[in-house]
Amino acid sequence: QVQLVQSGGGLVQAGGSLRLSCAASGRTFSPYVVGWFRQAPGKEREFVATMTWSGASTRYTDSVKGRFTIARDSAGNTVYLEMNSLKPEDTAVYYCAAVVSPVPIVFLYSRGQYSYWGQGTQVTVSS
Repeated sequence: QVQLVQSGGGLVQAGGSLRLSCAASGRTFSPYVVGWFRQAPGKEREFVATMTWSGASTRYTDSVKGRFTIARDSAGNTVYLEMNSLKPEDTAVYYCAAVVSPVPIVFLYSRGQYSYWGQGTQVTVSS
């Protein structure tokens, strides 16, 4: 079992940058697949980015490609979501999520596939 503790987020102007952190309490993220999701008011929680448990491969939803980067620190116990060129439509509560994977290279895009969730952090982008 893993507990995910999020930090970061806040208010930023359009075009600005923010970095979200997701720390795994007491362990590393291997062999967990890690993902980031977001939920805007009145909308479903949607996939943003995911990383294999090796940390070697990533996938993104089309709307954030080239702007967001999911990465893991060298110790393997914190995953980041670096967000650049932020837009008002990126405003949402962002959640990190994780699930144990027996397969080293797998990409999970559905929230139902993840077992553990962070507490969520608000990102607000003003125009």
